[in-house]
Amino acid sequence: MTRITPEEVSKVSKLARLEIPQDQVEIYANQLEKILEYVTQLEKINTQDIPPTTRAVEVLNVLREDEVEESHIREELLDLAPNREGDFFRVPKILSN
Repeated sequence: MTRITPEEVSKVSKLARLEIPQDQVEIYANQLEKILEYVTQLEKINTQDIPPTTRAVEVLNVLREDEVEESHIREELLDLAPNREGDFFRVPKILSN
């Protein structure tokens, strides 16, 4: 595998509009090199008969039917508001004409 040069890191960071201090360019080059070495190792693994997955552990949603229930706490909730106007919350005006 070819070595990632500090010049390549600087070029890519400029294209991505990332500011990388010049004294850290070599550090980033080494880190990117290690990442690419790891990817090379992963490419060697035979995944021919492995089904694609999005998670290591399958997650299933537990669904239930919606049930309409009567609630009698409307007045209690309206009374908790700092400002109330009849059956509504009164809020400051946020739009101008």
